[in-house]
Amino acid sequence: MAFAGRWETETQEGYDAFCKLLGIPDDIIEKGRDYKLITEITQDGDNFTWTQLYPANAKVTNKFTIGKECDMETIGGKKFKATVNMEGGKLCANFPNYHHTSEISSGKLVETSTAGSVVLKRTSKKI
Repeated sequence: MAFAGRWETETQEGYDAFCKLLGIPDDIIEKGRDYKLITEITQDGDNFTWTQLYPANAKVTNKFTIGKECDMETIGGKKFKATVNMEGGKLCANFPNYHHTSEISSGKLVETSTAGSVVLKRTSKKI
């Protein structure tokens, strides 16, 4: 249940390089660079609802159960199938172009997205 709650971005490392690698247009990168992304997570045992609130009232909600394949969607609207696993207290999933992990560390939500040698690390505080 450690993931449950409402989280707000505090810091991001590697944001520009990661977004460019995914082909996100420069104007969208600019708009999102300093945006305080809100992540809302509900957890009931192995069942999660994970919602991210973006600028201009855009939001993406993914529901998943640990260890079971599910339908997911990216902010760009790309739909894909993924299985989220729990590995050493970290939620791990393969997205179409990158590997994503989420963990709670020192009371913060730490999300790491890795595409080749490019890494985006987002740290969020509970609000």
